[in-house]
Amino acid sequence: MKFEQLMNGLQEMQEKKTVAVAEATNAETLKAIKDGIDKNLALFKLFGDMESIRQSASEIGLDLNNDHITLHHATSVDNAVEKAVQSVSEERSDVLMKGNVATKIVLKAVLKKGSGLRNGRILSHVAMFEIPGRDRLLFLTDAGMNIAPDLEEKVQIIQNAVDIATGLGIMMPKVAPLAAVEIVNPAMQASIDAAVLSQMQKRGQIKDCIVDGPLAFDNAISMESKEEKHIDSEVAGNADILVCPYIEVGNTLYKSFTYFANAKVAGVISGAKAPIVLTSRADTAETRVHSLALALLSS
Repeated sequence: MKFEQLMNGLQEMQEKKTVAVAEATNAETLKAIKDGIDKNLALFKLFGDMESIRQSASEIGLDLNNDHITLHHATSVDNAVEKAVQSVSEERSDVLMKGNVATKIVLKAVLKKGSGLRNGRILSHVAMFEIPGRDRLLFLTDAGMNIAPDLEEKVQIIQNAVDIATGLGIMMPKVAPLAAVEIVNPAMQASIDAAVLSQMQKRGQIKDCIVDGPLAFDNAISMESKEEKHIDSEVAGNADILVCPYIEVGNTLYKSFTYFANAKVAGVISGAKAPIVLTSRADTAETRVHSLALALLSS
């Protein structure tokens, strides 16, 4: 499966899903929306100061008078975020997208009691990569939210990633909790957690996936490494989801895939009742559209 196939699947949907964009007042956010409209991916509800939205749209040549867009005036940034979150919580929109607003303001609104978007899990970042030379998509979590998750948080991080993968039609994804080695070392907490997570899945405490670890990065993704080390595992060499023990591992792998392997990437926040797209000024236009597509397909 490739990104192009996912985009085609969205384009072929007769009933389009709706994206609620919080504070859609800057050109970068509207460029991503314009790309989404040009590719016929979704419908968009734009929340923010009406005049600011119109001015920025004019700068990039986005026609606001089309069937894909509805405008919703907000009196402040907080008001725009509140209205966008409410649109998703009331199921009038399917995906929440961050516009010209600080990430912490969006997440605070999502996690607020009574927001309607909390589902009891922690929020975690799920990245999906199309890596040249690899015939399948690869998921990585968590590279952007949780610094040093404990065992219970790792359980939730896995379930969040599994939800995204199954939303794309990847049933019973193979999950590899990463460590520096593929054996349990009492001095390495990551290897202990990985072994416990594997046993928890076997006992039904982690559902809809296959978990096996600890696995080092090479034997998680390389069949040659698996065979050389004689590892008996359904996941080794064939992992769909890599689970990082700490944010530094996830952050480094994420940037290595994109900078050294020239991978295409999409990323969403999972763990709420709907996916959240947190666009960054550093994201390319392609990454923004891919992230939007990932959120739409997994919603």
